[in-house]
Amino acid sequence: QVQLVESGGGLVQAGGSLRLSCAASGRIIRPNTMGWYRQTPGKQRELVATITSGSSTNIADSVNGRFTISRDNAKNMVYLQMNSLKPEDTAVYYCAYREPWDSGVRSWGQGTQVTVSS
Repeated sequence: QVQLVESGGGLVQAGGSLRLSCAASGRIIRPNTMGWYRQTPGKQRELVATITSGSSTNIADSVNGRFTISRDNAKNMVYLQMNSLKPEDTAVYYCAYREPWDSGVRSWGQGTQVTVSS
């Protein structure tokens, strides 16, 4: 199975930037899709961005133009660069991994807290 470990969260002022990292290990197959979700208390997790092993990306409208997702297949790493952060971006951010024919996310990271102050 695949294990995911996130890092890079923290406290930042509005307008600032953070870079989240996700390290994948275990039985990684290609093709695959990795992505980032975020969640606040009492709400469903929402999809932020995805990237395939071929580096095709999708970005949620709410963060498009501010966030970028990238990956390094040789290092089994995926990144989320977050610029121009807003207080509404405050959430726990989770890395996710999915293989072809999966009905949903196969593996989740433990989450990393991002807090944006006004």
